[in-house]
Amino acid sequence: MTDASPVSAVADRASRGRRPELGTTTSAEIFTRIITNGPISRVEIGRLTGLSPAKVTKTVSPLIRDGFVTVGEHAEHSTPGRPVYPLSVVPRAMVAIGVKVNADEVVAATVSLGNELLASTRRSLPEHSPETVAAAIVEVARELIAELGDDASALAGVGVAVSGDIDSDTGVVRDSPLLGWAQVPLGAEVEARLELPVIVENDVLALAKAEQWFGEGTEAESFAIITIGAGIGCGIYVNRDVVSGSHGVAGEIGHLPLARPDALCVCGRRGCVEAVASSRAILEAVQTDHADPSLTLEDVVRLAHEGDDGAVTAFERAGTAIGAALAATVNLIGPEVVVIAGEGVTDYDLYERRIRDEFSAHAFGAAGNCRLVVRGHTFLDWARGAAVTALRAALVVTPATPAA
Repeated sequence: MTDASPVSAVADRASRGRRPELGTTTSAEIFTRIITNGPISRVEIGRLTGLSPAKVTKTVSPLIRDGFVTVGEHAEHSTPGRPVYPLSVVPRAMVAIGVKVNADEVVAATVSLGNELLASTRRSLPEHSPETVAAAIVEVARELIAELGDDASALAGVGVAVSGDIDSDTGVVRDSPLLGWAQVPLGAEVEARLELPVIVENDVLALAKAEQWFGEGTEAESFAIITIGAGIGCGIYVNRDVVSGSHGVAGEIGHLPLARPDALCVCGRRGCVEAVASSRAILEAVQTDHADPSLTLEDVVRLAHEGDDGAVTAFERAGTAIGAALAATVNLIGPEVVVIAGEGVTDYDLYERRIRDEFSAHAFGAAGNCRLVVRGHTFLDWARGAAVTALRAALVVTPATPAA
Protein backbone atom coordinates (compact mmCIF):
# COMPACT_ATOMS: atom_id res chain seq x y z
CA MET A 1 0.00 0.00 0.00
CA THR A 2 1.30 3.44 -0.93
CA ASP A 3 1.49 5.96 1.90
CA ALA A 4 0.28 9.26 0.46
CA SER A 5 0.54 11.14 3.76
CA PRO A 6 2.28 14.55 4.00
CA VAL A 7 5.13 12.90 5.92
CA SER A 8 5.61 10.42 3.08
CA ALA A 9 5.73 13.27 0.55
CA VAL A 10 8.39 15.04 2.59
CA ALA A 11 10.37 11.81 2.92
CA ASP A 12 10.22 11.45 -0.87
CA ARG A 13 11.87 14.86 -1.25
CA ALA A 14 14.46 13.83 1.32
CA SER A 15 15.28 10.65 -0.60
CA ARG A 16 16.36 12.82 -3.51
CA GLY A 17 18.57 15.01 -1.32
CA ARG A 18 21.61 16.64 -2.91
CA ARG A 19 25.11 15.45 -2.21
CA PRO A 20 28.33 17.19 -3.17
CA GLU A 21 30.11 16.00 -6.29
CA LEU A 22 33.44 14.81 -4.94
CA GLY A 23 35.34 13.35 -7.85
CA THR A 24 38.62 12.68 -6.03
CA THR A 25 39.90 12.00 -2.54
CA THR A 26 41.54 15.42 -2.76
CA SER A 27 38.19 17.17 -3.20
CA ALA A 28 36.75 15.16 -0.30
CA GLU A 29 39.71 16.14 1.89
CA ILE A 30 39.39 19.81 1.02
CA PHE A 31 35.65 19.83 1.65
CA THR A 32 36.21 18.14 5.00
CA ARG A 33 38.81 20.77 5.93
CA ILE A 34 36.28 23.51 5.19
CA ILE A 35 33.68 21.71 7.34
CA THR A 36 36.00 21.19 10.29
CA ASN A 37 38.19 24.31 10.15
CA GLY A 38 36.09 26.93 8.39
CA PRO A 39 36.03 29.81 7.91
CA ILE A 40 39.39 29.02 6.36
CA SER A 41 41.48 30.54 3.59
CA ARG A 42 42.68 28.72 0.50
CA VAL A 43 46.25 29.36 1.66
CA GLU A 44 45.55 27.67 5.01
CA ILE A 45 43.87 24.73 3.30
CA GLY A 46 46.96 24.41 1.13
CA ARG A 47 49.18 24.44 4.21
CA LEU A 48 47.14 21.70 5.85
CA THR A 49 46.86 19.52 2.75
CA GLY A 50 50.11 20.25 0.91
CA LEU A 51 48.19 21.55 -2.14
CA SER A 52 48.77 24.78 -4.02
CA PRO A 53 46.21 27.60 -3.61
CA ALA A 54 45.47 27.27 -7.33
CA LYS A 55 44.63 23.57 -6.89
CA VAL A 56 42.45 24.40 -3.90
CA THR A 57 40.62 27.09 -5.90
CA LYS A 58 39.97 24.71 -8.80
CA THR A 59 38.72 22.00 -6.45
CA VAL A 60 36.33 24.17 -4.45
CA SER A 61 34.80 25.88 -7.50
CA PRO A 62 32.16 23.15 -8.07
CA LEU A 63 31.31 23.15 -4.35
CA ILE A 64 30.77 26.91 -4.48
CA ARG A 65 28.75 26.64 -7.70
CA ASP A 66 26.49 23.93 -6.23
CA GLY A 67 25.85 25.81 -3.00
CA PHE A 68 27.83 23.70 -0.54
CA VAL A 69 30.59 26.25 0.12
CA THR A 70 30.43 30.02 0.34
CA VAL A 71 33.11 32.70 0.07
CA GLY A 72 33.32 35.41 2.73
CA GLU A 73 32.32 38.88 1.58
CA HIS A 74 35.06 40.59 3.56
CA ALA A 75 38.71 39.75 3.80
CA GLU A 76 39.61 38.11 7.10
CA HIS A 77 43.19 39.38 6.79
CA SER A 78 45.39 40.22 3.88
CA THR A 79 48.87 40.32 2.48
CA PRO A 80 50.03 43.27 0.35
CA GLY A 81 47.78 43.45 -2.69
CA ARG A 82 46.16 40.07 -2.04
CA PRO A 83 43.01 40.05 0.14
CA VAL A 84 42.09 36.71 1.71
CA TYR A 85 38.44 35.70 1.54
CA PRO A 86 37.72 32.72 3.79
CA LEU A 87 35.72 29.68 2.73
CA SER A 88 32.87 28.28 4.83
CA VAL A 89 30.28 25.56 4.39
CA VAL A 90 26.69 26.52 3.75
CA PRO A 91 25.34 25.02 7.00
CA ARG A 92 22.01 23.75 5.69
CA ALA A 93 23.28 22.57 2.34
CA MET A 94 23.21 19.14 3.99
CA VAL A 95 21.47 17.93 7.11
CA ALA A 96 21.18 14.52 8.73
CA ILE A 97 19.12 12.81 11.40
CA GLY A 98 20.88 10.89 14.15
CA VAL A 99 19.28 8.38 16.49
CA LYS A 100 20.86 6.96 19.66
CA VAL A 101 19.40 3.63 20.75
CA ASN A 102 19.29 2.92 24.48
CA ALA A 103 17.68 0.00 26.27
CA ASP A 104 14.75 2.14 27.40
CA GLU A 105 14.46 4.91 24.80
CA VAL A 106 15.60 6.31 21.48
CA VAL A 107 16.90 9.89 21.29
CA ALA A 108 16.98 11.65 17.92
CA ALA A 109 18.34 14.93 16.54
CA THR A 110 18.56 16.78 13.24
CA VAL A 111 22.01 18.30 12.69
CA SER A 112 23.30 20.51 9.89
CA LEU A 113 26.63 20.48 8.11
CA GLY A 114 27.48 23.53 10.23
CA ASN A 115 26.86 21.59 13.47
CA GLU A 116 23.54 23.33 14.14
CA LEU A 117 21.07 21.37 16.24
CA LEU A 118 17.88 21.98 14.24
CA ALA A 119 15.45 19.78 16.18
CA SER A 120 15.33 16.85 18.59
CA THR A 121 12.88 14.33 19.98
CA ARG A 122 12.83 11.09 21.95
CA ARG A 123 10.61 8.05 22.50
CA SER A 124 10.41 5.69 25.46
CA LEU A 125 10.67 1.99 24.65
CA PRO A 126 8.32 -0.43 26.45
CA GLU A 127 10.91 -3.10 25.59
CA HIS A 128 13.87 -3.26 23.22
CA SER A 129 13.19 -6.04 20.76
CA PRO A 130 14.56 -5.32 17.27
CA GLU A 131 11.03 -4.84 15.93
CA THR A 132 10.11 -2.31 18.63
CA VAL A 133 13.35 -0.38 18.24
CA ALA A 134 13.14 -0.26 14.43
CA ALA A 135 9.57 1.05 14.65
CA ALA A 136 10.63 3.74 17.14
CA ILE A 137 13.55 4.83 14.94
CA VAL A 138 11.23 5.17 11.95
CA GLU A 139 8.72 7.11 14.03
CA VAL A 140 11.19 9.69 15.35
CA ALA A 141 12.88 10.02 11.96
CA ARG A 142 9.56 10.73 10.23
CA GLU A 143 8.71 13.30 12.88
CA LEU A 144 11.99 15.14 12.33
CA ILE A 145 11.70 14.89 8.55
CA ALA A 146 8.27 16.49 8.72
CA GLU A 147 9.71 19.35 10.75
CA LEU A 148 12.29 19.98 8.03
CA GLY A 149 9.61 20.78 5.47
CA ASP A 150 11.17 21.98 2.21
CA ASP A 151 14.64 21.66 3.79
CA ALA A 152 14.15 17.90 3.59
CA SER A 153 15.71 18.12 0.12
CA ALA A 154 19.03 18.66 1.93
CA LEU A 155 18.69 15.48 4.03
CA ALA A 156 21.75 13.28 3.51
CA GLY A 157 20.45 10.31 5.48
CA VAL A 158 19.87 8.82 8.90
CA GLY A 159 22.56 7.64 11.29
CA VAL A 160 21.77 5.15 14.04
CA ALA A 161 24.14 4.68 16.99
CA VAL A 162 24.01 1.37 18.86
CA SER A 163 26.22 -0.07 21.58
CA GLY A 164 28.16 -3.18 20.61
CA ASP A 165 29.83 -4.89 17.67
CA ILE A 166 28.41 -3.26 14.55
CA ASP A 167 29.02 -4.01 10.88
CA SER A 168 28.54 -0.49 9.54
CA ASP A 169 28.97 -1.66 5.93
CA THR A 170 25.88 -3.86 6.11
CA GLY A 171 23.98 -2.18 8.95
CA VAL A 172 23.98 -5.40 10.98
CA VAL A 173 24.21 -5.32 14.77
CA ARG A 174 26.41 -8.38 15.20
CA ASP A 175 26.41 -8.36 18.99
CA SER A 176 24.96 -5.87 21.48
CA PRO A 177 25.11 -7.19 25.05
CA LEU A 178 23.29 -4.07 26.29
CA LEU A 179 20.28 -4.86 24.08
CA GLY A 180 20.68 -8.64 24.04
CA TRP A 181 20.87 -8.63 20.22
CA ALA A 182 22.85 -10.82 17.85
CA GLN A 183 22.95 -10.58 14.04
CA VAL A 184 20.12 -8.03 13.76
CA PRO A 185 19.86 -6.40 10.27
CA LEU A 186 18.73 -3.09 11.74
CA GLY A 187 19.96 -0.88 8.90
CA ALA A 188 18.12 -2.78 6.16
CA GLU A 189 14.89 -2.79 8.17
CA VAL A 190 14.94 0.95 8.85
CA GLU A 191 16.12 1.85 5.35
CA ALA A 192 13.33 -0.17 3.73
CA ARG A 193 10.70 1.67 5.76
CA LEU A 194 12.15 5.17 5.43
CA GLU A 195 13.43 4.80 1.85
CA LEU A 196 16.45 6.85 2.86
CA PRO A 197 20.16 6.05 3.23
CA VAL A 198 20.69 4.61 6.73
CA ILE A 199 24.02 3.92 8.37
CA VAL A 200 24.30 2.00 11.64
CA GLU A 201 27.44 2.61 13.70
CA ASN A 202 28.87 1.74 17.07
CA ASP A 203 27.80 4.56 19.37
CA VAL A 204 31.27 5.44 20.64
CA LEU A 205 32.77 5.46 17.15
CA ALA A 206 29.95 7.78 16.06
CA LEU A 207 30.78 10.05 18.99
CA ALA A 208 34.45 10.04 17.97
CA LYS A 209 33.51 11.02 14.42
CA ALA A 210 31.56 14.01 15.74
CA GLU A 211 34.55 14.91 17.93
CA GLN A 212 36.80 14.76 14.86
CA TRP A 213 34.62 17.19 12.92
CA PHE A 214 33.41 19.57 15.58
CA GLY A 215 35.40 18.93 18.78
CA GLU A 216 39.00 18.21 19.76
CA GLY A 217 39.74 16.82 16.29
CA THR A 218 39.65 20.29 14.74
CA GLU A 219 42.85 21.17 16.62
CA ALA A 220 44.45 17.97 17.92
CA GLU A 221 46.47 15.65 15.69
CA SER A 222 45.25 12.69 17.73
CA PHE A 223 42.73 12.09 20.48
CA ALA A 224 40.73 9.43 22.28
CA ILE A 225 37.27 9.80 23.75
CA ILE A 226 36.40 7.56 26.68
CA THR A 227 32.77 7.19 27.72
CA ILE A 228 31.55 6.27 31.18
CA GLY A 229 27.98 5.18 31.77
CA ALA A 230 25.87 2.15 30.87
CA GLY A 231 29.06 0.88 29.23
CA ILE A 232 32.71 1.85 29.12
CA GLY A 233 33.80 2.71 25.60
CA CYS A 234 36.59 4.38 23.66
CA GLY A 235 36.85 6.02 20.25
CA ILE A 236 40.31 6.69 18.81
CA TYR A 237 41.43 9.28 16.25
CA VAL A 238 44.93 8.90 14.80
CA ASN A 239 46.51 9.36 11.35
CA ARG A 240 43.71 11.76 10.42
CA ASP A 241 40.86 9.29 10.82
CA VAL A 242 38.74 7.52 13.41
CA VAL A 243 39.95 3.95 13.93
CA SER A 244 37.21 1.45 13.14
CA GLY A 245 39.36 -1.69 12.98
CA SER A 246 39.67 -4.26 10.21
CA HIS A 247 36.68 -6.14 11.57
CA GLY A 248 34.64 -3.16 12.72
CA VAL A 249 35.74 -3.42 16.35
CA ALA A 250 38.23 -1.00 17.93
CA GLY A 251 38.71 0.81 21.22
CA GLU A 252 36.73 -1.67 23.32
CA ILE A 253 38.51 -0.79 26.55
CA GLY A 254 35.42 -1.78 28.52
CA HIS A 255 36.33 -5.37 27.74
CA LEU A 256 39.99 -5.24 28.69
CA PRO A 257 40.59 -7.83 31.46
CA LEU A 258 41.70 -5.28 34.07
CA ALA A 259 39.07 -5.87 36.76
CA ARG A 260 38.96 -8.56 39.40
CA PRO A 261 38.76 -11.97 37.69
CA ASP A 262 35.49 -13.05 39.31
CA ALA A 263 33.52 -10.02 38.05
CA LEU A 264 30.98 -11.17 35.44
CA CYS A 265 30.42 -8.82 32.49
CA VAL A 266 27.24 -8.49 30.43
CA CYS A 267 29.29 -9.79 27.48
CA GLY A 268 29.53 -13.16 29.29
CA ARG A 269 33.23 -12.90 30.10
CA ARG A 270 34.85 -12.25 33.47
CA GLY A 271 37.28 -9.58 34.56
CA CYS A 272 36.22 -6.87 32.06
CA VAL A 273 36.54 -3.22 33.07
CA GLU A 274 32.83 -2.83 32.37
CA ALA A 275 32.06 -5.62 34.87
CA VAL A 276 32.97 -3.27 37.73
CA ALA A 277 32.80 0.20 36.16
CA SER A 278 29.49 0.43 34.28
CA SER A 279 26.53 2.11 35.95
CA ARG A 280 24.81 -1.27 36.21
CA ALA A 281 27.84 -2.90 37.84
CA ILE A 282 28.13 -0.12 40.43
CA LEU A 283 24.41 -0.27 41.19
CA GLU A 284 24.38 -4.06 41.57
CA ALA A 285 27.46 -3.98 43.81
CA VAL A 286 25.83 -1.54 46.23
CA GLN A 287 22.48 -3.33 46.13
CA THR A 288 24.29 -6.53 47.11
CA ASP A 289 26.29 -4.77 49.83
CA HIS A 290 23.09 -3.34 51.35
CA ALA A 291 20.99 -6.44 50.62
CA ASP A 292 18.48 -4.02 49.06
CA PRO A 293 17.55 -4.59 45.40
CA SER A 294 15.21 -1.59 45.48
CA LEU A 295 18.11 0.90 45.53
CA THR A 296 18.35 3.08 42.42
CA LEU A 297 21.44 4.58 40.84
CA GLU A 298 20.41 7.94 42.30
CA ASP A 299 20.33 6.31 45.74
CA VAL A 300 23.80 4.87 45.18
CA VAL A 301 25.23 8.26 44.17
CA ARG A 302 23.65 9.87 47.23
CA LEU A 303 25.08 7.15 49.51
CA ALA A 304 28.55 7.63 48.02
CA HIS A 305 28.40 11.37 48.61
CA GLU A 306 27.33 10.67 52.21
CA GLY A 307 30.40 8.46 52.69
CA ASP A 308 28.67 5.06 52.74
CA ASP A 309 31.47 2.47 52.71
CA GLY A 310 29.87 0.13 50.19
CA ALA A 311 29.00 2.88 47.73
CA VAL A 312 32.38 4.61 48.05
CA THR A 313 34.15 1.28 47.50
CA ALA A 314 32.07 0.55 44.38
CA PHE A 315 32.95 3.89 42.79
CA GLU A 316 36.62 3.61 43.75
CA ARG A 317 36.79 0.10 42.29
CA ALA A 318 35.27 1.50 39.08
CA GLY A 319 37.73 4.39 39.04
CA THR A 320 40.69 2.05 39.45
CA ALA A 321 39.62 -0.07 36.48
CA ILE A 322 38.87 2.97 34.29
CA GLY A 323 42.20 4.60 35.19
CA ALA A 324 44.09 1.43 34.25
CA ALA A 325 42.22 1.22 30.94
CA LEU A 326 42.94 4.89 30.28
CA ALA A 327 46.65 4.34 30.90
CA ALA A 328 46.68 1.33 28.60
CA THR A 329 45.02 3.41 25.85
CA VAL A 330 47.49 6.27 26.21
CA ASN A 331 50.48 3.91 26.33
CA LEU A 332 49.34 2.18 23.12
CA ILE A 333 48.42 5.12 20.90
CA GLY A 334 49.91 8.21 22.57
CA PRO A 335 47.02 10.63 21.93
CA GLU A 336 47.47 14.36 22.36
CA VAL A 337 44.29 14.59 24.42
CA VAL A 338 41.73 12.26 25.98
CA VAL A 339 38.13 13.41 26.38
CA ILE A 340 36.26 11.74 29.23
CA ALA A 341 32.53 11.92 28.57
CA GLY A 342 29.31 9.93 28.90
CA GLU A 343 26.32 10.16 31.19
CA GLY A 344 28.46 8.92 34.08
CA VAL A 345 30.61 12.08 34.15
CA THR A 346 27.90 13.93 36.05
CA ASP A 347 29.21 12.00 39.06
CA TYR A 348 32.86 12.25 38.00
CA ASP A 349 33.91 13.53 41.42
CA LEU A 350 33.23 10.03 42.77
CA TYR A 351 35.69 8.45 40.31
CA GLU A 352 38.20 11.21 39.68
CA ARG A 353 40.86 10.63 42.33
CA ARG A 354 41.13 6.90 41.64
CA ILE A 355 41.07 7.40 37.84
CA ARG A 356 43.86 9.98 37.96
CA ASP A 357 45.91 8.03 40.51
CA GLU A 358 45.72 4.82 38.50
CA PHE A 359 46.41 6.66 35.25
CA SER A 360 49.49 8.35 36.75
CA ALA A 361 50.73 5.06 38.16
CA HIS A 362 50.60 3.23 34.82
CA ALA A 363 51.07 5.86 32.08
CA PHE A 364 54.57 5.28 30.71
CA GLY A 365 57.01 8.15 30.48
CA ALA A 366 55.91 11.15 28.45
CA ALA A 367 52.58 9.45 27.65
CA GLY A 368 51.48 10.73 31.05
CA ASN A 369 51.58 14.28 29.65
CA CYS A 370 48.43 13.53 27.69
CA ARG A 371 45.83 16.22 28.43
CA LEU A 372 42.63 14.93 30.09
CA VAL A 373 39.41 16.82 29.37
CA VAL A 374 36.23 16.03 31.29
CA ARG A 375 33.06 17.04 29.50
CA GLY A 376 29.41 17.06 30.51
CA HIS A 377 27.38 14.82 28.27
CA THR A 378 23.79 13.88 27.44
CA PHE A 379 22.17 11.31 25.18
CA LEU A 380 21.50 14.15 22.75
CA ASP A 381 25.27 14.29 22.18
CA TRP A 382 25.18 10.62 21.20
CA ALA A 383 22.37 11.38 18.71
CA ARG A 384 24.43 14.22 17.24
CA GLY A 385 27.28 11.76 16.77
CA ALA A 386 24.97 9.47 14.82
CA ALA A 387 23.92 12.40 12.62
CA VAL A 388 27.54 13.32 11.90
CA THR A 389 28.16 9.69 10.90
CA ALA A 390 25.41 10.04 8.28
CA LEU A 391 26.84 13.35 7.05
CA ARG A 392 30.32 11.84 6.75
CA ALA A 393 28.93 8.87 4.85
CA ALA A 394 27.49 11.30 2.29
CA LEU A 395 30.97 12.54 1.37
CA VAL A 396 31.54 9.68 -1.04
CA VAL A 397 34.13 10.04 -3.78
CA THR A 398 32.45 9.44 -7.15
CA PRO A 399 35.06 9.56 -9.94
CA ALA A 400 33.79 10.80 -13.27
CA THR A 401 33.06 8.13 -15.87
CA PRO A 402 35.61 8.27 -18.71
CA ALA A 403 34.20 9.41 -22.01
CA ALA A 404 33.58 6.59 -24.48
